[in-house]
Amino acid sequence: MATEPQPPLPAWNDPSLGTPERVDALIRAMTLKEKVAQLFGVWVGASDEGAEVAPHQHDMEETVDLDALLPDGLGQLTRPFGTVPVDPAVGALSLLRTQRRIAAANRFGIPAVAHEECLAGFAAWGATAYPVPLSWGATFDPELIREMAAVIGGDMRAVGVHQGLAPVLDVVRDARWGRVEETIGEDPYLVGTLATAYVRGLESAGIVATLKHFAGYSASRAGRNLAPVGMGRRELADVILPPFEMAVRESGVRSVMHAYTDTDGVPSAADDELLTGLLRDTWGFTGTVVADYFGIAFLKTLHGVAGTFGEAAAAALAAGVDVELPTVKTFGGPLLDAVEKGELTEDLVDRAVRRVLTQKVELGLLDPDWTPVPAALRGVDTTADPETLRGAIVLDPAANRELAGRVAERAVVLLRNDGTLPLGAGTPRRIALIGPNADTPKAVLGCYSFPVHVGGQHPDVPLGIDLPTLRDALLAEFPSAELVSAPGCGVDDPDTSGFAEAVALARGADLVIAALGDRAGLFGRGTSGEGCDAESLALPGVQQQLLDALLDTGTPVVTTLLAGRPYALGRATGESAAIVQAFFPGEAGTAAVAAVLSGRTNPSGRLPVSVPRHHGAQPSTYLAARLGHASEVSDIDPSPAYGFGHGLTYTTFEWTDLAVGNETAATDGAFELALTVRNTGPRAGTELVQLYLHDPVASVVQPVQRLIGYRRLELAPGESRRVHVTVPADLASFTGRDGTRRVEPGALELAFGASSTDHRLTARVTLTGPVRTLDHTRRLHATFEAGSPAA
Repeated sequence: MATEPQPPLPAWNDPSLGTPERVDALIRAMTLKEKVAQLFGVWVGASDEGAEVAPHQHDMEETVDLDALLPDGLGQLTRPFGTVPVDPAVGALSLLRTQRRIAAANRFGIPAVAHEECLAGFAAWGATAYPVPLSWGATFDPELIREMAAVIGGDMRAVGVHQGLAPVLDVVRDARWGRVEETIGEDPYLVGTLATAYVRGLESAGIVATLKHFAGYSASRAGRNLAPVGMGRRELADVILPPFEMAVRESGVRSVMHAYTDTDGVPSAADDELLTGLLRDTWGFTGTVVADYFGIAFLKTLHGVAGTFGEAAAAALAAGVDVELPTVKTFGGPLLDAVEKGELTEDLVDRAVRRVLTQKVELGLLDPDWTPVPAALRGVDTTADPETLRGAIVLDPAANRELAGRVAERAVVLLRNDGTLPLGAGTPRRIALIGPNADTPKAVLGCYSFPVHVGGQHPDVPLGIDLPTLRDALLAEFPSAELVSAPGCGVDDPDTSGFAEAVALARGADLVIAALGDRAGLFGRGTSGEGCDAESLALPGVQQQLLDALLDTGTPVVTTLLAGRPYALGRATGESAAIVQAFFPGEAGTAAVAAVLSGRTNPSGRLPVSVPRHHGAQPSTYLAARLGHASEVSDIDPSPAYGFGHGLTYTTFEWTDLAVGNETAATDGAFELALTVRNTGPRAGTELVQLYLHDPVASVVQPVQRLIGYRRLELAPGESRRVHVTVPADLASFTGRDGTRRVEPGALELAFGASSTDHRLTARVTLTGPVRTLDHTRRLHATFEAGSPAA
């Protein structure tokens, strides 16, 4: 019997056609309401009782009638795994069924894009909690971060997620800001290289990465969350924007999230020069711009640049925002009304929906063989009772934990050591572990880890992952030692009644390990995290007093910090036997810290942010110009206790034989340099070669130094490597008075250093020729090649 001919596929479902042709055909077939429905998400199950995980959530949440919305379609599903604790298999099945419902309800069969947070791992119950981005920065290891992101993306994609709201590319300008833990560091080149690596990893797994927060959020006045930003155009161009530019050019990123803040009175969500002129017209970005949660509505409620939600919607859409997240507030009825009243043209709706649908086509969501069944549920009876699948999907396997441990180990920074560390075979007989983070499971987690971000609202639900405390890790690392412990005080409460017990234990011990730092949280529920800004960089609560009391005992004190930002440590900077810094190192973090203390791991982390000497000398950054450094005309000394890039190891290195291939180069040329690094110590270790540029005379004020390249070198005892470096003149460029980027002729210093405060070898070179104007196609990197000494 002859086979019945199949009706032709609608153009939008035909994979033989090009994406633009498919998208244009679909847009022509859609009504205005159907187009607009693709421009917003819904947040099912979110609380409207308070600001639990988003600012002003209690003001913005409204009941959404899905039955009324779905016939027109739906653009996004907000956090199907990250809203309440849900077993991964149960959540995957629920998402599958929701996607079927969405696709069946609209006449084109279009499913939604499901997005999740993934700032320190997939923010889902039971998923691996990796170190926070500030720890990524401490690794100075882009390839490791790419590997981690690929695994995170694979876990998300396996359960049906399409988009991840990470990484954060904000450059730290004031460490009092609560979201420092979410950033990669205070240097734009470091932020750019590691964020680009993270995006590459996430995108390699099929997840749409999202750059945030574009742009200037981290530069808010006084380090206050959501405060105004008052920076000038050159600071924006030379400090804030370069990481985003690098990621857009080099990573394949497909989404960008606007910032909450306004800069010089212009909110990012309504800034067409930023979101369209720069991002798209200049840099060539072709993906989607999504709103930070409720950010479009904030144009009315917080910024006061819109009188109605319709005006807010029109301003954001015209500026270049394509998708409203997390739920419909302005891009629904208010946007439709604005178009119908002639306040906004339908062409702008078409522009946004074209970008959204292009992404959906590229994700395969409009293909005829599309299925909502994710990889993790293939072969599973999807009609079964969800409870029968509980435990069927594991998001924290042994391989993930091993990877989380590697990242954590490379991120631990040894700030000070008088020879007490490593403990090794000389482990003290009796160790006193003192401090509020000594025996606290969540002390290793940042505010965007699931157990903190969501789990904190569900105290009766198990954590979902194994979180060994520092006490657990030390017992495992030093089985022959007697370990006694006491909290001494809380993280941020003023109670000192526990000091007496802590001091008594310290006096009777051979060594004190002081476990201090932060408690992650949101909107005042922690000492670090979104909305948890600090008045100063003194340790929270009475921790400094506790530390001082421990130092007074005369017992050697190893100060160990599990924190989300750097803190001034007062006397401990000069009196601690050692200082170990870990920035919320994740579920394997305490084992990593213990391994550094014992010497099983040779520390290789370096500071991505400077550690202040004085708790009130903020804001301060190593990127300061001359007037930003200590001087005789101010009694405030912003000099750091430990500068950007600093970190010690248990071996020693010698830097020698600097060779300058050419002492002059044209403003469109490059310099060729080489040096030798040798491990002169008794054990294998990692040295981080950092390259800093100093421009003594320029037409506008420049920072005294800035990082323009780096390379990790892992060397065996006695091993040396000859490192060859090519430095394009483009790296000396900056934004001039007229707003254009330029390379000027003149003298430069290229300094190789172990940190911003420890330059080892300096080459003095000169650029010649005319001033050269550059654009966004300029070279962004120096090249490092490490060979044998004779190479």
